[in-house]
Amino acid sequence: MSCKKWVAWMFLFLSTYATAGGAASRAPGAIQTKTDRENPFNAEVIDAEELKAKIARNEPVTIVDVRDTRSYVDSNGQIKGSIYVKLRRLRYRLSFPPLKNVSRDSEVVTYCACPHDEASVRAAQILQDAGFKRVRVLKGGWQMWLKVNGQLESKPKAI
Repeated sequence: MSCKKWVAWMFLFLSTYATAGGAASRAPGAIQTKTDRENPFNAEVIDAEELKAKIARNEPVTIVDVRDTRSYVDSNGQIKGSIYVKLRRLRYRLSFPPLKNVSRDSEVVTYCACPHDEASVRAAQILQDAGFKRVRVLKGGWQMWLKVNGQLESKPKAI
């Protein structure tokens, strides 16, 4: 195949692929937090004030902290009641307590310290693929939580 034909074929393929992944493929009711290119997974979000209120009312919610190791170690704590899991180990850790004991019907919130919640979105996708039905991403993650003076607790001694 000549170079010109190959380039034309790739252009056609990529333009068709980009069109197919647009707004028509979004799930109804999903909140788009970023453009399709930045966030191809349409994650449901929760804002920090809403999560803060849920914790204050002792509503049942499982919070999963997927910050990278450096961000976790350098921080002064974690969101009250959260479970710290390295993102790359999340799928594996679902087979062990405490995540093994979380009902697939319960509300789960993920958070990270990424600028655009990338790790949280990926964690939400992993949890949904594992059968969790009510998964949301904390919009703004760790930085937003600190900004609204959300409830904190000390990190466990060993992670």
